[in-house]
Amino acid sequence: MDRPNIPLNALRAFEAAARHLTLTHAAVELCVSQAALSHQIRNLEDRLGVALFRRVPRGLVLTDEGMALAPVLTRALDSIGDTLDRFSDGRYHESLNVGVVGTFATGWLIPRLAVFEAAHPGVDLRIFTNNNRVTLTGEGLDLAIRFGDGSWHGTASCLIMPAPLTPLCAPDLAAGLSKPEDLAATCLLRSYRGLEWERWFEGVGLGCPKLRGPTLDSSLALAEMAAQGHGVALLPHRLFRHWVDGGRLARPFDHAVDMGSYWLTWPQTRTETQGMRCFRTWLTETVAASCREEP
Repeated sequence: MDRPNIPLNALRAFEAAARHLTLTHAAVELCVSQAALSHQIRNLEDRLGVALFRRVPRGLVLTDEGMALAPVLTRALDSIGDTLDRFSDGRYHESLNVGVVGTFATGWLIPRLAVFEAAHPGVDLRIFTNNNRVTLTGEGLDLAIRFGDGSWHGTASCLIMPAPLTPLCAPDLAAGLSKPEDLAATCLLRSYRGLEWERWFEGVGLGCPKLRGPTLDSSLALAEMAAQGHGVALLPHRLFRHWVDGGRLARPFDHAVDMGSYWLTWPQTRTETQGMRCFRTWLTETVAASCREEP
């Protein structure tokens, strides 16, 4: 698309005058004389072939043409200013608001944030944890990491990490579990998603026993209850491996059930920025590398 060859100073002069509706205040803001400002505006009006202001005794009044042009220039100049502000220390900075389900935040992302910051010092991450219930646009998020099947209305998604669920419990409790049938006499902790235990028992060829005990909306809360000996929870071993290695949790059985994966998501209407691309590339590559390193 052809761009009109209009001096930027003339556009800035008109935009400032349109905000102040007085040449005196606009000239002070731009550090020019009132005569120079008036000359720039007349030059713009001549180039466009329209009057942008009507002069009145108390200042200026925008014409219809001026009212159409002013907000467009204000948005454009504000956008330029915001972008230039990001070069505060000689390099480009971009802030990203990232929603992260708490399990992934504590089990994988937070321990590696320093690596991302070192590799991409121009991207400032703002992390907002949640329990997997998030509205991207409503919460002002650029990206969100969530658990599920990758299908959310109006949302683009990129697979990050498979997260099969496996039984985890306190080591003392695990010592008394030698076969899956032993779970029938144990409190099986449940998440709000439901059907997880039914699917797990189906995978080992057993019927699911009657479930009892509380239902929780957070895998972190489930893990804490399990670690305190209140029952057995189905959790993504990959994200609670540090609990197992540290002796807080134990894995009595190897069988796992696939109920979803972790995905990076963003609004379909959002144009990907440089910062978003940096974070997506780093996240997918680092997750893949960490998964390959697992025994």
